[in-house]
Amino acid sequence: MKSSPLLVLAALAASAGAAAADPRPLVVLDPGHGGSNRGAAGTSGIFEKQLTLALARTVRDDLVARGYDVVLTREHDATLTLRQRVAVANRRGADLFVSIHANASAGRVQRGYETFVLTAAGVDVDGRALRSETGTPRAGVDAATALVLDDVERGACQWEAAELAFAIQRELRAVRGGAGDRGVRQDAHHVLLGATMPAVLVEVGFIDHPIEGQELARPATQAAIARALATAISGMLPVDAPP
Repeated sequence: MKSSPLLVLAALAASAGAAAADPRPLVVLDPGHGGSNRGAAGTSGIFEKQLTLALARTVRDDLVARGYDVVLTREHDATLTLRQRVAVANRRGADLFVSIHANASAGRVQRGYETFVLTAAGVDVDGRALRSETGTPRAGVDAATALVLDDVERGACQWEAAELAFAIQRELRAVRGGAGDRGVRQDAHHVLLGATMPAVLVEVGFIDHPIEGQELARPATQAAIARALATAISGMLPVDAPP
């Protein structure tokens, strides 16, 4: 007799919990762009790829000091595809995936920060469309059951992703002011497709804005933004107190 999808899901969850050897939550930070893909150009002379890497390194240091295990999708000025970025998080079994970016606008007049989660349409297609690149069905689980498990798993992740996105906006508002809060939005950002954990993309500001762009280049502003991101992540994924 075949096991029901929900029973299989429960068994997999139980075995995963028993096998967890490292109690530290694992966060994967993705500094957007890099290498030949420089991203948006800032008014101060820096590019998006430089800003995102500086922020990711500072967030990592903050989270490590709080007791987290943190992996960056790129440590240096390297070129990665969007699929490679989320594959790092999937391969390492991350608890959260946060992709860090800076915005730009055609008229260089927009400013503010916003955080994205996948659209419902993106959640619906990513498991099937990206299966060949993000993993094969679990051992002992037939293909049909694996698809059901993916739907359940990804749906649950979206609730947590939305919670993390709102927390990021709240913490950024505390350090950057309410006027720049562009809210939580949904979009089919390809860097989030295929993630098997809560995943968000945060645009920390408009790097090409004549005022905000200059602010984003300042170490003090970067430190405040990094602290806000680390605080939001730690609130979403608390570290267990030692016995």
